[in-house]
Amino acid sequence: MEPYSTEPVALIEEVFPQDTNAYNTLFGGRLLSLMDKAGGIACAKFAHREFVTISIDTLTFIAPARQGDLLEVTGQIVYTSSRTACTKVTAYTMSKATWEKSIICEGYFFFVAIDSMMQAIPIPQFTPESAEEKEEWEKAKAIRDNMLAQKAKRDA
Repeated sequence: MEPYSTEPVALIEEVFPQDTNAYNTLFGGRLLSLMDKAGGIACAKFAHREFVTISIDTLTFIAPARQGDLLEVTGQIVYTSSRTACTKVTAYTMSKATWEKSIICEGYFFFVAIDSMMQAIPIPQFTPESAEEKEEWEKAKAIRDNMLAQKAKRDA
């Protein structure tokens, strides 16, 4: 089974008043929702499967987005196991005048592929090729290994 696409997914949104708090900055939960959506679409594009979120890790808020800003949220597959995929999701603000981007948040989103009965199903495998892809693969694998270790402790 081969991946259908390893290309990243990009969503572009504008920050509207209903997306902001009393300081006219974007609610973190709104940004998290957009990031989750971009990650899930990247997985679906990669494997042609339905996915659900199972974990979010190493989420770092770097800078705020403000009312009126444009946001670009990208999701890129960086790791797979037999039934799970990890996307590195990065959010940027963009200037409407120059389209220059500034990073505001990034994190690793893990998803599991499911069938119509909500059972986990196999997915194609991602094979990292470049040095950067291999580095991201190792980071995501370490996060997943830690996640599984924590789950084993809880279940014990």
